[in-house]
Amino acid sequence: QVQLGESGGGLVQAGGSLRLSCTVSGRTFSNYAMGWFRQAPGKEREFVAVIRRNPGSVYYADSIKGRFTISRDNAKNTVYLQMNSLKPEDTAVYYCAGGVAVVDGNPRTYEHWGQGTQVTVSS
Repeated sequence: QVQLGESGGGLVQAGGSLRLSCTVSGRTFSNYAMGWFRQAPGKEREFVAVIRRNPGSVYYADSIKGRFTISRDNAKNTVYLQMNSLKPEDTAVYYCAGGVAVVDGNPRTYEHWGQGTQVTVSS
């Protein structure tokens, strides 16, 4: 059974930074493309970023491009989301997700999901 666990969320002032981590257990991590999504209250789940398997190409949502960076460490079975220049509109629950045959921004193509971690950006 695959399990995903996020950490690193919290409260930060606008302009600040956070780094989210997601550790995967139960399967060969390197076989999975890994993505980050977010969901704000009253809104639909939104794609943030994805990093594919080797060689690890990345793709970002326009709303966070240039501010967020996704990376992975296959030796640690972990994917990261470095978030800089945070804005109040980045406030959401952030979820990591993984799958073998994902279509970048389509959440239905991700097989496994974490429980989410809250990120709150104050103005």
